[in-house]
Amino acid sequence: MPEKIILLIGTYDTKYPEMRFLEQCIREQGAAVLTMDVSVLGNPKTPTDISKHDVAAAAGMSIEEVIARGDENKAFRVMSRGAAAKVSSLYSEGRFDGMLATGGTLGTDLALDCAQALPLGVPKYIVSTVSFSPLIPPGRFAPDVQMILWSGGLYGLNSICKSSLSQAAGAIVGAAKTAIPPHRDKPLIGMTSLGSSCLRYMKTLTPELEARGFEVAVFHSTGMGGMAFEKLASEGAFACVMDFCMQEFGNMMAGSLVTSGDDRLTNASRVGTPQMIAPGALDMLDFAGWQDIPERYGDRPFHEHNRLIKSSVFNGDERRALIREMAERLQSAAGPVHFFLPLGGVEEWDREGGEAHDPEALAALIDETRNVMSGVIPVTEVDAHINDAAFSEAVLVQFDEWIANGKVSANPSTHHTH
Repeated sequence: MPEKIILLIGTYDTKYPEMRFLEQCIREQGAAVLTMDVSVLGNPKTPTDISKHDVAAAAGMSIEEVIARGDENKAFRVMSRGAAAKVSSLYSEGRFDGMLATGGTLGTDLALDCAQALPLGVPKYIVSTVSFSPLIPPGRFAPDVQMILWSGGLYGLNSICKSSLSQAAGAIVGAAKTAIPPHRDKPLIGMTSLGSSCLRYMKTLTPELEARGFEVAVFHSTGMGGMAFEKLASEGAFACVMDFCMQEFGNMMAGSLVTSGDDRLTNASRVGTPQMIAPGALDMLDFAGWQDIPERYGDRPFHEHNRLIKSSVFNGDERRALIREMAERLQSAAGPVHFFLPLGGVEEWDREGGEAHDPEALAALIDETRNVMSGVIPVTEVDAHINDAAFSEAVLVQFDEWIANGKVSANPSTHHTH
């Protein structure tokens, strides 16, 4: 097996002993190291493979120009931009197999950008003094990034921080050695859903799509799942998307913490991937389990899923606004789009007798879909609930039509791989 190479990123001027300790740990695990210095003012005791001059140049500046900005935050913004660009180019050149970055708040800020620059599936690890802190908004995390707290690591090496650093070294080397490259021999369908009790169409659709020669990846739409879905969509990885769960989209529009980011429902449109869309779970607004439900939602139906997540529901006017925003985003799609409208309900708890059952608000959603999508986006109305077999059957009929007319390709070589 070829030796794996770990890209090690840090400020080699102020953290030189810690960085050299990490290098030693990585090499002891049988991997090689490619070092990158992202410091600004000082110089490392020995040269790194990628110098701070290289990083600044990748951002279109000299290190002297970076220093001349006269502000630590502004300087590191430039270095973050350069580091992310350098990480991306180095990976595309096949120079490393996994990334390990270190930092306090400034270094973590930079490390998060570097992690975002890498494709999904590439091992990426951050040792940080603010690991998974609420200071970091969810949108800054790469969907598959790993973090560990740099315990006791503010200044100098000690037994406490050596434990964190050595664990990180072992984790990234192990991940690089065992990771299966995300190359595919079947065309991939990206599907969104929510658990298996709220939305269940995936159980019917997946075996049918696999029988047609496709691989299916189902993403859990609770924030990070949507980030991974959108990341792959932005890379053109899908032969088709079946984006049937709009939970994260509604949350994003309402300002909920449970969101996958502002680019929800845009990336497949931008790259021209065929899209099948439905308003699954668009009726529900999520809150973290520890949050109090805001007073303005206090008189609405409420579902407590578990200690991590609970939901209120959108009223009719709010659902109309969400449908209008969906239509606006989909209208710009560079590829084919088809919308499926289940007239009997959009998630399991809105059936008659369920906690979220609100027939007037559902009627508003249906009416607004007809108003804004008619003549703009093809719509199939299904006289059934989204979890009924009739919904999945309607999807498969349209999917087979897209295969027949060439809108969906069964050849994986026509889609991007990492």
